[in-house]
Parts: sequence; structure tokens; C-alpha cells
Amino acid sequence: MAIDEAQMLDRGAFAAEHALDASFFAARVARIPTSEVDYVRALASLGPGPHRSGDVAAAAGRSTSQVSAIRDRLIDEGVVYSPRYGWIEFAIPHFDAFVGRALPPA
Repeated sequence: MAIDEAQMLDRGAFAAEHALDASFFAARVARIPTSEVDYVRALASLGPGPHRSGDVAAAAGRSTSQVSAIRDRLIDEGVVYSPRYGWIEFAIPHFDAFVGRALPPA
């Protein structure tokens, strides 16, 4: 049975996703302190960004002022960035989907 182009593309996409998950993305998650994981999960739960900082805080069940230091540390670590005042998104494309796979809600 011959494999058609669509099947080859699906297999290639799966292999690429697995390789990124196992190395590139996993290394980034390993750098995130436990105290910051809830914020990362909250941001990922909103899907591809950018998102208003207040919306991320609300998704984490906190106020914007309660998560501001966490947000700032994640910016310093290169995990997220602020494309404009009051907004935040992951600095790495597709990281939100990886977080959903690797760090399911507690």
C-alpha cells in the first residue's frame, strides 16, 4: 500500500512536533520555576496570543498586580514578551500548544 502525500505530511508534522517537544520546548519548560507554572498555564489556556495581561491574570485566578512580578521574571527569562503595553504572549511560536500537552491543568 503506497503512502500518499497527505499521509507523508502528517507523519512529518508528527515527527517534527515530537522532536520539538522532546528537546526544544522541554528545555524551556525545565527553566520555568514551579512558582511561575500557573501563569504559563493560564497564558497557554488562552491560545495563541497576544493577550491582555489582565486576561491572563484572571485565567490564573489572580489580579494583575499579583502576577506582575511573575510576568516580569518570565519576560527576563525569554519565555514571554510584551508586544505592546498591557499585552503579553509567548516568545516561542507554538509554545502555547506544547504547554497544553506537557503541563495540563493541575
